[in-house]
Amino acid sequence: MFVKDPCGIICVLVTYAAVLYADYVIVRWVVLQTMFNSLWGPFNAVAFNTIVFFLIMAHLRAVFSDPGVVPLPQNRVDFSDIHSAETGCEHVDWTVCTRCEMYRPPRAHHCRICKRCIRRMDHHCPWINNCVGERNQKYFIQFLVYVGVLCAYAIVLVVISWIKECSECDPTVLLKQSRIMHCIILLLESALFGMFVTAILIDQLQAIFGDETAVEQVQHKGPYRAHKSKFALLSEVCGRQHPLLWLLPCTSVSRKFDAPLIDYHV
Repeated sequence: MFVKDPCGIICVLVTYAAVLYADYVIVRWVVLQTMFNSLWGPFNAVAFNTIVFFLIMAHLRAVFSDPGVVPLPQNRVDFSDIHSAETGCEHVDWTVCTRCEMYRPPRAHHCRICKRCIRRMDHHCPWINNCVGERNQKYFIQFLVYVGVLCAYAIVLVVISWIKECSECDPTVLLKQSRIMHCIILLLESALFGMFVTAILIDQLQAIFGDETAVEQVQHKGPYRAHKSKFALLSEVCGRQHPLLWLLPCTSVSRKFDAPLIDYHV
């Protein structure tokens, strides 16, 4: 799934440009310039690029994963008896989407950009050019965590390179000026992106623990299940695996998503 939204595509390209620029500055102007004669140089280069790899992997899965699109019915649906007893008590919370012309399960909402109904839709995020929904919220949270860690790591490495004296560094004035310029740009980028993703991550965790998506918060619906434990709610998003595996983008959420749709022939 890839949404052809110009704003989303630009945001995705900006994301990768910022990540690759950070990797370039750390490797070229920090590690190779100030740590080339130490074991900390290759260690920090490998560690930084490992985080970059997990970040890109999580972002790609968030971008191209199905967020939980409600499939369209194969036949036309008769909405005249939606409140009748024939629909059954198990479908009492189902609603009708007038744009998709179908029944949709509880907590599903229509996205005007994706032009489809998304299960447990939180919001449409231009930075992944996709909706954050039932199936890809885990990858979106992983992406936020890795961006935050990468920003903090970059700031620490730059500050250490400034504080620690390097007697063997190239004394050329032009090189020093270039390194300072790139490091300042990276510090500003890391600080802005770090604060941005931290705020979004906190909002995501509050939505999960409160069992209330951003759309439901706007509609003032309150918690969907008020008595469910926070760990159980987080497990629904991140999967039933061990919590240590929740940060691995290669693992999928082990739960069943698809529920049968109400299908009425006209």
